[in-house]
Amino acid sequence: PAGIAAAPTFDCAANDATPLPAALPVIAWRRGLDLNPLDVRSDAQMAWLETLVWPGQEARADKLRSAIGIARSDPPRIQRGNLLTGLAALAASAPSDARLVVFHTAVLGYVDAQSDRDAFADAVHRSGAIWISNEARSVFPQFARTAPPPPSPGHFLLAVDGRPVAWTGPHGQSIDWFAE
Repeated sequence: PAGIAAAPTFDCAANDATPLPAALPVIAWRRGLDLNPLDVRSDAQMAWLETLVWPGQEARADKLRSAIGIARSDPPRIQRGNLLTGLAALAASAPSDARLVVFHTAVLGYVDAQSDRDAFADAVHRSGAIWISNEARSVFPQFARTAPPPPSPGHFLLAVDGRPVAWTGPHGQSIDWFAE
């Protein structure tokens, strides 16, 4: 439709073992949980978000602006809350006939205590959701111990329900699948 930005393309190099889907999944419901949710309809908040793109990375800034344009056409519902205490209520509000998936990337590194990260993992398990975690290897060292070495330093560990499946580039630029 007129006025909607073109969807940005994010290139990702996948190794031959990566099981690429034949089709996109159907998303029946989506919600976010954030201590300080931003509103994509707010020009001031989106301008602040753009300042977080590193200088000299104009291509990333362009993709961010394009993604904001797409998000404005169907703004995501993001609830103010703490992932350590708000997940159960958020998960309970999901439609009962939908398969709940909890996905996070590069967030639990900001949760200082390993016991708090483990408590979050327990809360996801109790919710019955499929849990997809994409974090630095230090976030869940117990998962990293069972994974092969990463292709290079700085990769994130992708795990499904606590089972390591792949190493990923920290900005989604690569995926090196190793799970069988």
